[in-house]
Amino acid sequence: MRKLKYWQAINSGLAEELRRDPAVMLLGEDVGRPGGAFGATQGLHAEFGEHRVRDTPISEAALTGTAVGAALAGLRPVVEIMFFDFVTLAMDQLVNQAAKMGYLSMGRFPVPLTVRTMCGAGLGSGPQHAQGLEGWLAAVPGLKVVWSSTPADAKALLKAAIRDPDPVVVIESAALWSVRGEVPDDPEATVSIGRAVIRRSGRDATLVAWGAAVTRCLTAADILAAEGIDAEVLDLRTLSPLDTEEVLASLHRTGRLVVVQDATGPCSVGAEVIRLAATEGFAALRAPAELVSAPFAPVPFPPGLERAYFPQDDDVVAAVRRSVGKEM
Repeated sequence: MRKLKYWQAINSGLAEELRRDPAVMLLGEDVGRPGGAFGATQGLHAEFGEHRVRDTPISEAALTGTAVGAALAGLRPVVEIMFFDFVTLAMDQLVNQAAKMGYLSMGRFPVPLTVRTMCGAGLGSGPQHAQGLEGWLAAVPGLKVVWSSTPADAKALLKAAIRDPDPVVVIESAALWSVRGEVPDDPEATVSIGRAVIRRSGRDATLVAWGAAVTRCLTAADILAAEGIDAEVLDLRTLSPLDTEEVLASLHRTGRLVVVQDATGPCSVGAEVIRLAATEGFAALRAPAELVSAPFAPVPFPPGLERAYFPQDDDVVAAVRRSVGKEM
């Protein structure tokens, strides 16, 4: 094990997959000599050359369309889209082409495409650079969507996505970019797509989150523990396909559910988790499930307003207190 920052773990995962499989290639704006807008591709152009680490014009539609074609031709392209918000510019290529080609060809033409993108929540980057649009993508049949909360998972999920035969969107958190954590040295260490993980065991309430929200849930769980409330923290890791078995198992252990997300609430992944609890998990619920999310409004620029916009530790604590009947 070695300690790496979140972005360094991503860089390590990319390097290992480029070495392992000559079909892997990187495409994106400034991923070559500049090393990526946020440093995740540093050193890769020098090691693997311009044919495998390619800078592209500023056109998310063009570079994603190129990558879909490359995947159909037998390569394993990894596309970097600088901010999550810019995925909207590549939706036709991603949703109507990459996600559908395997189905339309009866499995004869898989699209082993990985799209890396970063959610800018927490950077003060405003309404066009900090949106959580994971619900859009998770609703598309044929797309897999993952979001890591630790450096180890940032690397392992990325490697799993690159090796997957289907298109996978890998979302990364700007708020975690410099967070350090232990990362396995084994180049074969991956995380199975579709499997959630318990970050903290508990008996009184289940906190479900993903990405940077997991960290806030763990902090909230520490605060609640001092009050005698034992909260379990479940990190989804994969948003599509959802690990329904683990969500329901945790709910049956605790009887209470609080879902925490930085995205807005309507038609979201969090809303889907609560739908699951209200249907298949209804018999286990001892209190109404709660969704702690951003308000249904654009992300504000000013730091104080942004902090108020995204759910914080105290918002999570208050929701759990309500659920267990211990409001303060």
